[in-house]
Amino acid sequence: MSATLAFCGTGLMGAPMVRRLLAAGHRVRIWNRSPEKARALAADGAELAATPAEAARGCDGVFLCLTDERAVQDTVFGAQGVHHAAGAWLVDHSSIAPDTARQFASQLEQACGRVWIDAPVSGGVAGAQAGTLSIMAGGPADSIDAASRYMRAYGSRVTRMGPVGAGQVAKLCNQTIVASTVNAIAEAVALAQRSGIDAAVLNTALAGGWADSTLLQIFIPRMTAPVDQLLGTVATMLKDVENVAALAHATGTELAGLNGVLASYRIAAAQGLGPADLSDIVRVAWPERPGPAALQDPS
Repeated sequence: MSATLAFCGTGLMGAPMVRRLLAAGHRVRIWNRSPEKARALAADGAELAATPAEAARGCDGVFLCLTDERAVQDTVFGAQGVHHAAGAWLVDHSSIAPDTARQFASQLEQACGRVWIDAPVSGGVAGAQAGTLSIMAGGPADSIDAASRYMRAYGSRVTRMGPVGAGQVAKLCNQTIVASTVNAIAEAVALAQRSGIDAAVLNTALAGGWADSTLLQIFIPRMTAPVDQLLGTVATMLKDVENVAALAHATGTELAGLNGVLASYRIAAAQGLGPADLSDIVRVAWPERPGPAALQDPS
C-alpha cells in the first residue's frame, strides 16, 4: 500500500532512505535545514516543504533522521515544528539519549497525539542505499508494526526492543562495539605502520581469522588511503560515545574499556577532526598519516 509520508533530515543517511521510500511507491514530503540537500531529491520525486509542520500536515507517518538532540527538538517542537500537525506516529531515526527520547515522546503526545517511536539504525550509508539497515525500535508494539511496513523500504530488520527509549539504548550498545572496534583498528594500523609493515594489506592478511569483521574490511582501506566520500564523522561518533558514558554512569555500569575509546575520540575532536571522516580517528595513534582529503557529501 502506498502512503503519504513526511521525512525531515535528508543528509548522509536520510537522502538514501527517502529514495528507497520513493522507489517503493510512496509519496514523500521532505524538509531539511539545508534546503539545497532537500532540493537534490526533488528530481527523484520528493515534494519539498518549507517547514517541518508543512511536511507533516496530513501525514499519518513522520520520519526524522537528524544530527543530534537539538536538531530533533527544533524540528519537532520549534515554532514551525512537527508538533503542529496531528497524526498517528513519528519515527525518529536520530541517535539521541534514551531519557531525551522518553521526554520528547511525552511532549509530542500531549501536543498533537502522535506516538513517538525511537528507531535508530545501523548499517551506514551503504546499508541505507541497499535497503539493508538494522533498525532498533522503542515504543508501542502496534505503532511499530504500523510504521515497519514503511521502514522495510530501507531496513532488512526492524526489532522492537521495548518501550520508548529502548531503541536508543540498543543503539548505544551498538555504538559501544562500533566505536571500540574502529578505535582498535586505528591502533592496529598505527602499530603496523610504525613497525615497518604495510598496514594497507592487514584486511587481506586477517581475512577469515578471529580479527576479521565488516568493520575491519571497511576501515583498513579507509585508514590507509585517501577517501572521497564521508562515511560518518568523528563528531557524530563522539556524540554517541558521550551518550554511552552517560548511560553507563546512570546505570552504575563500569565500562573500563570505554574510557580509552572516549579519550581517543575527544583527542581527535580537539585536533579539529570533528568534521572529518570517522576513519581519521587513526590520526590520534598515527599523527603522521596524511591529512583528511576534501570529502564530498553524497547527500
